[in-house]
This record gives sequence, C-alpha cells and structure tokens, in this order.
Amino acid sequence: MKIFIFGAGYSAKAFARERRPGTTIVGTTRSAAKFDGLRDAGISPRIFDGAATPELSQTLSETTHLLISIAPDDGGDPVLGVFAGVIRTAMPKLQWVGDLSTVGVYGDYQGDWIDEAAECRPVSRRSRLRVEAEQAWQALADEIEKPLAILRLSGIYGPGRNALVNLKNGTAKRLIKPGQVFNRIHAADIAGALWHLAAQNLGGTFKVTDDEPAPPQDVVTYAAELMGVAPPPEIPFETAQLSPMARSFYGENKRVSNQKLKETGYAFRFPTYRVALSAMWRDQSWRGEGGQDARSPIKPD
Repeated sequence: MKIFIFGAGYSAKAFARERRPGTTIVGTTRSAAKFDGLRDAGISPRIFDGAATPELSQTLSETTHLLISIAPDDGGDPVLGVFAGVIRTAMPKLQWVGDLSTVGVYGDYQGDWIDEAAECRPVSRRSRLRVEAEQAWQALADEIEKPLAILRLSGIYGPGRNALVNLKNGTAKRLIKPGQVFNRIHAADIAGALWHLAAQNLGGTFKVTDDEPAPPQDVVTYAAELMGVAPPPEIPFETAQLSPMARSFYGENKRVSNQKLKETGYAFRFPTYRVALSAMWRDQSWRGEGGQDARSPIKPD
C-alpha cells in the first residue's frame, strides 16, 4: 500500500503507528513545525495549505489508498476543491478512499439508539458541512468507481487525550444533565477499523464507536477511581461555564450502534471506556502524546 493522508492529526497518527510491512504513508500538515511529530509516527510529511503543488500531485499519482481527515468549511471540502481533477484523472493506482467524519451528522435522537437506517439530521453548522462533504466524496467515488469508506466517529480519546489526563491537569468536570449519554471511540480502534477496511478495499458508511454510550460524569468518576483520587464535584449543566462548541455537544443525545462494522469482521479492542481507561492506566499510556483530530473533536467528559 501507498497511503496518502490529508490532515495527519491525532487519529491519522494513531493509524500510521500501526503501519503494515511494505506500506508507505505520506501525510499533510499546514505547518512545518509539525514535521518531526509526523515522522515519529511513521509519516513522510508534506505541506498542504489549501493549494496544489507539483510535489503533492506527483505523490498522489503513486497513491493506492487515500484518507481524508480535514474538516470541510464554508467553501466545501478543501481537498476536493483543489484535487478533484487530480483524483479523477491522475491517480491511476487508486484503490480505496477513506473519509473520517462524525456521528454528529445524525443530530439529536433524544437518547434513542440509531442503527444503519437512521436519517442524518444535523443540527450544528459543522455537522451540516460534513454531510455535504460526505455526499461530495460519494459522488466522486461513484464517478471514478472506487470504494469509499465513510467512518463516522464518536468522541475520540486515547493516549494523552482522556479523562485521566484531565484529572491530572485539573480540567476534568462532572457535568450533570439528566438522561445525557455519549458514545466514545479509542484512537486505537479508529486505527484498527481503518486498516481493516483499507486492507480489504471495503466501502460503505460505518459508525466507528464503542459498545456503551454512557453519561459523561460516569467516565470521570471511573477515571478518578483508577487514580485513587476524589472526583471533581458535580455541576448542573444549566450553570456550567462551557464554550459554545462544548455546549452544542450536549444539545445532541443519542446511542449509536456499531453493528455494521462488526458484521465486516472487525473486533473492537476497547469496546467500553472502562476497558480502555483500565488498560491505559495499567500500561501508563494515558500520558502519551496529546493532540486534536481535525474531523471529530472529543465530546466533553
């Protein structure tokens, strides 16, 4: 495989660290200051600041698997806006395209379970833009007759980015909104799902999410028990000081099924937050490199 990643952030680096023998991975960032971090993850870095370059076009011409991990904006998907023509006509070796999206595209289901037949009814602007980007990628994939895997991710956590870190840093909160639940996904399962789908050139829309949607305060309480510290006090949601983005997450309440991905044969490494936090606490990987994924910010715990 020759893999090209647009937007080599937190999730993409987790994917690259598990690269298979004989695989090469190129990934983009907007800043040369991040090159060393990409190289440490096994990614050959390139700059993509919204403009095409001969180097990028040449690398794409050799690419077999293309992964998109850049958020769309009001102008649409930035990769399609620049490279749609290249993808149509100048990527003769392309076999598969993956797009990292978000379960936010489903909007609010008032705590109900959503299965594969669930309708997308996004509430936030960013989720509406992602629906539009998914549709644009699907149209292009159909045109060039290549499989497209859309991975709709729930709240991302993993080494350096979890409730244990938040407790250590003094930033953890236990916000109480009765009936509110979130799904989550460990970065290792994003990586595992990507390798599983890419290796088989599988297309389709998949919810990459854990087995157990849970109230966010429960995650903080469990992490505190592992650390042997007192959890932070409970704060009623109505009086909490939150950023507009954090508050918007609490406006969507749903339980997300991962059954379709399981039916492809993928077995989740961390099916619940308890399994994941316990494992990270045992091996101390919770302290690892932090970061933010460009496509699916973590929901507040």
